[in-house]
Amino acid sequence: MNEKICEFIDSHKDEMVRDLAELVAIPSVSGEPERGAPFGEEPRRALYKMKELCERMGFVTAVYGEAVLCASYGESPELGILAHLDVVPASAENWDTDPFTLTDKDGVLFGRGAIDDKGPAVAALWALNAVKSLGIPLKKGVRLIFGTDEENGSKDLEIYKEYAKFPPKVFTPDGAFPVINVEKGMLGVRFSGNTGGNYMEFRGGNIPNAVADKAKTIMRKVSADKVRASIPEDSPAKFTVTERGDNVFISCDGTAAHASTPENGVNAVTALLSLMNRVTDEPGLRGIEKLFPFGQTDGTALGLKCADESGALTCVLSTLAIMPSGECEGTVDIRFPTCVDLQTVKDKVCSVLESHRLKCEIVIGNEPHVVPEDSDFVGQLLSVYESVEGEKGRCIAIGGGTYVHNIDGGVAFGAERSDTDYHMHGANEFITTDELCKDAVLYAHAIAEVCK
Repeated sequence: MNEKICEFIDSHKDEMVRDLAELVAIPSVSGEPERGAPFGEEPRRALYKMKELCERMGFVTAVYGEAVLCASYGESPELGILAHLDVVPASAENWDTDPFTLTDKDGVLFGRGAIDDKGPAVAALWALNAVKSLGIPLKKGVRLIFGTDEENGSKDLEIYKEYAKFPPKVFTPDGAFPVINVEKGMLGVRFSGNTGGNYMEFRGGNIPNAVADKAKTIMRKVSADKVRASIPEDSPAKFTVTERGDNVFISCDGTAAHASTPENGVNAVTALLSLMNRVTDEPGLRGIEKLFPFGQTDGTALGLKCADESGALTCVLSTLAIMPSGECEGTVDIRFPTCVDLQTVKDKVCSVLESHRLKCEIVIGNEPHVVPEDSDFVGQLLSVYESVEGEKGRCIAIGGGTYVHNIDGGVAFGAERSDTDYHMHGANEFITTDELCKDAVLYAHAIAEVCK
């Protein structure tokens, strides 16, 4: 391990935290396309803030399509490090701190994007700065690639490919250590139809790739007492019931989680659906609950349950809206293992939804992503991990699609560690100052190893 790299990063950790704070302060949630801002003004602001940080360190930069920023060092890039600057929404009422103000509590840095993916992006930037400042010799160049649409389908990478090719080797700090070389396939579905009811409103969830932690409804022709009596005593979801005239207002608090690990969350949408069906008799509403039972995350009700060495299939009803007329619209997130293909899952889901008179639309569909464990690139990263971390490296498979899912040979290298819950996509997301610095040290060594 190069001790000079460690010393350099440690001596600049305050500046790293400062840079992360400047990025977190920009609420770079995807917005309406504007002229010169294909994913909204805030992601574009984050892009240009990162451009400023890169140029402050003396790197040559280029912005492609107002969607992707590249910072280069050296000739003939061999390695690309791909990070994203867009974030998922954050509801301030669920946070203990302002989600868009980086807050340091005894070395724990709270803020939206701290772990996904602004913190790792800053670590990658400072890693390259360490290599450059220390004059570590490289035979091949490095390209940092910062995008702005990872959370909503990675359309930014299609824009990038109109201007430039990816380097031969690409890793993203958008996953976990040691190395993620297998990612499940992904299917995102939007459905619509009519529940047949004309006496309720329902809204739950706000993003398609997360377990919803909030849902609420207005019901008529039922009493608040009946609703309260129907709440299971051992329910992991929490309900608030208020009666106002002829209306009963019900809100449900669950626990947010990434859609790839729904077992870590409590789905407020399906919990509230289940409660509603205990106090009313609406076939359309019961049909939706039948397809997505509360507590079920393996797609059994859709006939999708399966698993292999890459993991088990997961299925999440992530958003649902029902109008007073009964018109409804929802989204479903499915992650499937390598033992099935996209077409099989797609055909099954659409068939079942349509049998319940729900119109099915495919929003996103990707086959599983697999990079051989014995590839040279994977071997280099595992070697770096073992040298710096002092523990055995290994390859892992995940359900979450990382930023390299559609890049041949791309893998994820960090930034989550062990079984730590960083509250990614949830309230109180964080990274520690120590891990931010550790990541930078690892990435600097990876640059030196791959491009030596």
